[in-house]
Amino acid sequence: MVTFTKEMSILEALESHPEARAVFESHGMSCCLCIGAMSESVEAGAIMHQVDPETVVAELNRLSVEQV
Repeated sequence: MVTFTKEMSILEALESHPEARAVFESHGMSCCLCIGAMSESVEAGAIMHQVDPETVVAELNRLSVEQV
C-alpha cells in the first residue's frame, strides 16, 4: 500500500495506483498529458490548477485504503 504525499511527483502518484489519474482529472488536472508531471510535485500541480493540495492527497490516499 502506497502513502501519497504532496511532495511526491505526479508521475510517481500516477504509477502508484491505476485510479490516481481519475482523481487528478476530477480536479481539472490533466496530469497524464502534461510534461510537468514527470518532475512536478502533487502540491505544485494542485496549486497551479487552483486546487487544495491536501484535498488531492486525501483523495489519493483513499484509493490506497479502498484497495486493501
